[in-house]
Amino acid sequence: MANIRPFQAYRPRIGMEKRIAALPYDVYNRQEAAAVVKENPDSFLAIDRAETQFGEEVDTYAPEVYEKARQMLRQQIAEGRFVQEVKPCYYLYEQTFAGRSQTGIVACASIDDYCNHIIKKHENTRADKEQDRINHVDICNMQTGPIFLAYRANDVLREIVAAAKEGKTVYDFVSDDGIGHRVWIIDEDEQILRIQKAFALLPSVYIADGHHRCASAVKVGLKRREAFPDYTGEEEFNYFLSVLFPDEELHILDYNRVVKDLNGLSKEEFLARTAECFTVEKLGKQSYHPEKKGTFGMYLDEEWYRLTAKPEILSQDAVEGLDVSILQENLLAPVLGITDPKSDKRIDFVGGIRGLEELERRVHTDMKVAFSMYPTSIGELFAVADAGRLMPPKSTWFEPKLRSGLFLHDLG
Repeated sequence: MANIRPFQAYRPRIGMEKRIAALPYDVYNRQEAAAVVKENPDSFLAIDRAETQFGEEVDTYAPEVYEKARQMLRQQIAEGRFVQEVKPCYYLYEQTFAGRSQTGIVACASIDDYCNHIIKKHENTRADKEQDRINHVDICNMQTGPIFLAYRANDVLREIVAAAKEGKTVYDFVSDDGIGHRVWIIDEDEQILRIQKAFALLPSVYIADGHHRCASAVKVGLKRREAFPDYTGEEEFNYFLSVLFPDEELHILDYNRVVKDLNGLSKEEFLARTAECFTVEKLGKQSYHPEKKGTFGMYLDEEWYRLTAKPEILSQDAVEGLDVSILQENLLAPVLGITDPKSDKRIDFVGGIRGLEELERRVHTDMKVAFSMYPTSIGELFAVADAGRLMPPKSTWFEPKLRSGLFLHDLG
């Protein structure tokens, strides 16, 4: 059973929400983050990436950077830019993008559920990336970026969400990237109890996006337990900030690949090697996005190709049957020599939000060949997590991204 509970969020004072709400800290490099904060000093990115308050000579991960984040956050709370709810509540957070909407329940999830695999992951995390957010959360004593969780839709939660959305919004704005954001507060005791009981009936919840933020939040909680051995389990540090979406509303975009060279092969040799495991069809100048599993687009020398996996390389295995695995194991590794896509500098990954034009642009500038992918499905993600397995790197791209700064969870 999943322990998903309400909490007393700090949230922007009404009228400040659009200026404060920010994309996740990890979608920017340092220069990009600095540019965003310079243009909008109210952006929560200034706190999430407090190195923007220093010159380039100060290391991104220096202790004074995290201390600056803490000072700025507490100052803004003292100034009234953020207000805290008077009681523990749930919230609804709706995002509208490209003609479709998804509505999540904002709540706090249990670190015990993560440790006991009720909250299931599908990616490994890197210790260096974890440490940054461990420092940020621990020193700020606040979780500022929600974890994107998913659950299998059910009638009870569907009905609760629909009824709550009939009420008045607390926030309703469109961000500069054209995404609509609406927030409702669920503060009635009866509805709060219904939601908590509905989640308690779920055998599993899944991390969709934010594995590093999640692992960091859990490690901060475990660290606090060591410091307070008489903890009861009810303290806020035992829970982490989350937004939980039903699977039926989620849309995963393709996560495409670009490779710097043909691994010493001529174009003809490369196409011949590719044809060993794939049917290769030349399409010409017309860009190609795969229409079904087992098919891939390829852009090479200003021409597009359709690659169709031959039956003998297909698999029913939860991981080996993923399109990203099929391409990796039958083309990227044996033909192009990309044996470790996590560390190989010859490969890069392009989120589907950038379109096929970005693949063509990369091939025209710094890459030799590009591959467009059929998106991994949420069902495939669940199957991998249920099997206790891990996906290959860069298997899923979720859009839109959750905003930071709309909901803050104080660790107490």
